[in-house]
Amino acid sequence: MGRARSRRERVLEHLTELRDLPLGGAPEPAFRERLRAQLVSGVLLAEEPEAGKHTHRRPARRRPLLSQLATLGLAAAMMVSAFATYQSVPGDSLYPLKRAAESTLVRLSSDDAERGARELDSAQARAREVASLLGSSDGGPLVDKTLKDMEESTRAGISRLERAEPRSRKIESFARDQKKVVGPMLKQLDDSQLAQAEGYLDYINGLAAPE
Repeated sequence: MGRARSRRERVLEHLTELRDLPLGGAPEPAFRERLRAQLVSGVLLAEEPEAGKHTHRRPARRRPLLSQLATLGLAAAMMVSAFATYQSVPGDSLYPLKRAAESTLVRLSSDDAERGARELDSAQARAREVASLLGSSDGGPLVDKTLKDMEESTRAGISRLERAEPRSRKIESFARDQKKVVGPMLKQLDDSQLAQAEGYLDYINGLAAPE
């Protein structure tokens, strides 16, 4: 059970790091090296006999080198796929997987404070996506939907954090950072989008302390 929990925590860590990458960015070398080391370690652990077995009676069978390489190759492919997923934007084929992974992170959070923080992370991701969609020929409806999702995640996150950590500084920090991303978009939005964005800014303006 301890090993399974450890694997779950590593998965959550990798999902979180990949999610926090800027759109168009790439994993840091340290992250790639750490993941590679963990993948290699996982293959070696798979060769070890199960705890409690009498290994002096039954020698552990070593997996063929080809099988080990296949395992590493599959894991590397999964990492590349995960990275591509977190770089996706609304309209991309992998985008639903990105949103599903975010929902999983929220559901696996241990308490309201952590869930609230992850919801706000999602809201910031939506803001970055809106910025990347502006100017694209087919971005109109996607911008509308992403702005709506941004506000829903914001309100859900703020509600959870206010219950768990009243007057949390995380809320003020989020509001300040989000204003810096959303504010410059206003001049690029059409009338309906502008109304959405301005309403959103009115909402978060009340969350940040005056600068």
